[in-house]
Amino acid sequence: MIKDIDVLVSMAEEKCQPIFQEIDANEYYFSKLVLDAFHKTNINEAHFNATTGYGYNDIGRDAIEQVFAEVLKGEKALVRNQFISGSHALSTTLFALLRPNDTMLSITGTPYDTLHEVIGIKDNPSSLKSFNISYDQIDLIDNNFDIPSIIAKLKAKKIKLIEIQRSIGYSTRKSISIKDIEEVIKEIRKIDKEVIIMVDNCYCEFVETKSPLEVGADIIVGSLIKNLGGSIASNGAYIVGKSSLINLCAERLNLPGEGLDVGPSLGANKSILQGLYFAPSVVASSLKTAVLASFILENLGFNVSPKYNDKRVDIVETITFNNKDLLIKFVQNIQKYSPIDSNSLPIPSPMPGYPDDVIMASGAFTQGSSIELSCDGPIRPPYIAYMQGGVTYNYGKLAVVNAIKDLIKSNK
Repeated sequence: MIKDIDVLVSMAEEKCQPIFQEIDANEYYFSKLVLDAFHKTNINEAHFNATTGYGYNDIGRDAIEQVFAEVLKGEKALVRNQFISGSHALSTTLFALLRPNDTMLSITGTPYDTLHEVIGIKDNPSSLKSFNISYDQIDLIDNNFDIPSIIAKLKAKKIKLIEIQRSIGYSTRKSISIKDIEEVIKEIRKIDKEVIIMVDNCYCEFVETKSPLEVGADIIVGSLIKNLGGSIASNGAYIVGKSSLINLCAERLNLPGEGLDVGPSLGANKSILQGLYFAPSVVASSLKTAVLASFILENLGFNVSPKYNDKRVDIVETITFNNKDLLIKFVQNIQKYSPIDSNSLPIPSPMPGYPDDVIMASGAFTQGSSIELSCDGPIRPPYIAYMQGGVTYNYGKLAVVNAIKDLIKSNK
């Protein structure tokens, strides 16, 4: 085992060159996709203007939603800075599309922690469960869909909405590829052509060259302080998909009868557009940072996922420490080498929506931004760090390499 970190970095960058070239090719593809959408929508400086109050006739907001629909291959989009997070957009979507006595089915196991009180997995008087909306789930088998169980469930009971969470959340499974989503949707449609298929697309945008909407999903949801915000958007989220479903989501976010026509941009239009413009490059940098970290940490004996040369479907890299103190120290080191609040020391703490204490490094320009290099994890066995982001490859490399060096020194 090579323990000289500088030697490992040199080895990694040489070994990873073919992977980096593939990432660069995808960056070019998505850059062209975004630029073409800007041109098709005729984005101009007037679209940067702010609106207040009701937000009537916000041409910038409307243009942004046309661009997102074009880029993500949907009929219509709802892209708003009124969303405080991806979880907020997911909650809005679920409440918009489900009615009392309906059933929601997750086919990727238990959803992300912040949705537990939304659904009613954890009791909350404002949950879907409190409106008599049922929840069921089918776990993955060997990191893929349990198609026989899904078919059996669809035959046994009317399901209104199927939820697919692509990224891993705080689980130990692998993330879900577009190929696997396409296969399961084909099987679902053989049984039920009307069930709504909703995809939580967080952390996955601009990694694979297809959108879930191109393989049969009805609606997708994501955050703007992750991939598509490009580290520029200061908040917000998107919902993209079929027009009829987006209209319901807009009326849930705003109010029935007004929907997409209201909601002031409050000066956010420029940052959302500029963030999307930079997103292909920023996502590429995040992927390269993750590949580098994966190679180095695996060679140091840590269990990492994905491996450096695995096919990636999101920007998340997990490092399993099997040791509480090592997890805490690594996260603290990422904070130490971040640009903002580098002198702060993260400690495990309770966080709204999470059942366990969480330690989080996010020395970011935007609070909670996951596309800027961040690292977090729940304080529970097997003590996994979930690392993602990197605005540029060199900033990501500097932080990761120095964090690993300090971890090795402190563990001697």
